[in-house]
Amino acid sequence: MKRTPVVFIHGAWLHALSWEPWVERFATRGFRACAPGWPGEGPVRELREAPETLGRPGLDALTVHYTQIVQSCDTAPVIVGHSVGGLIAQRLIAADMGRAAVAIAPAPINDIPLPASFARLPAVAVGGSGGPSVSLSPQVFHRVFANTVTAEEARRLYERYIVPAPSRLLTDLGYGAEGRSPHTVVDVGNAARGPLLLVSGQEDRLVPDAATRAAYKQYGDTTAVTDLKQFADRAHSLVIDGGWHQVADHVLGWLDEQGVRARSSEG
Repeated sequence: MKRTPVVFIHGAWLHALSWEPWVERFATRGFRACAPGWPGEGPVRELREAPETLGRPGLDALTVHYTQIVQSCDTAPVIVGHSVGGLIAQRLIAADMGRAAVAIAPAPINDIPLPASFARLPAVAVGGSGGPSVSLSPQVFHRVFANTVTAEEARRLYERYIVPAPSRLLTDLGYGAEGRSPHTVVDVGNAARGPLLLVSGQEDRLVPDAATRAAYKQYGDTTAVTDLKQFADRAHSLVIDGGWHQVADHVLGWLDEQGVRARSSEG
């Protein structure tokens, strides 16, 4: 019996370190969990001081990066993504990669409009997107990303996990564009794919609950398992703030319901 791999994919403005408690939680349940960073991703401090070291990865390049990681697993993994990572997780499971996928507060797919708060971040809240990267200030992070936690907790989360996001990636998501970006296309009709869980925070100001519900509706015509879980009083920070374990435990319970065990006989 092989341990089932779990690949965690983080989103914009977060570092791969943000998955550290999840990796430990899943490992203690018997899964072989890992949180590989984006190409060129170094330590948090280095990325803040020299964000150009991350390069200019776009959404397609990140999808290819995680495709290679998923395909390198010795047995089909579970794919768990947050924000941009949630969009990538949907692209991968739609392409028949992975045993199951979880998309937490996923960036909007297909023709779902960008929420106003999401769309204006680079130009207004962050203060411009003309350079190679866009940084969140601590104040904007607390107001838009971690709006349900105290100022003290937001400050702690910011110092440990927040890094600049590549402008190229934000452009691919549809910032400043007329209409939706072709880079966000996901095949919602694949009936042969593995099960998918969409998760939202009902106080999320960056990717509102309505955007995740709109994605869930797009899967309405497929017979593949697609579920939605909404967490009340939770913001976009629901994977890193003090209530992260509630989300993680729900995901673990959902995987068990789908018959996805920590140990697999698949080769």
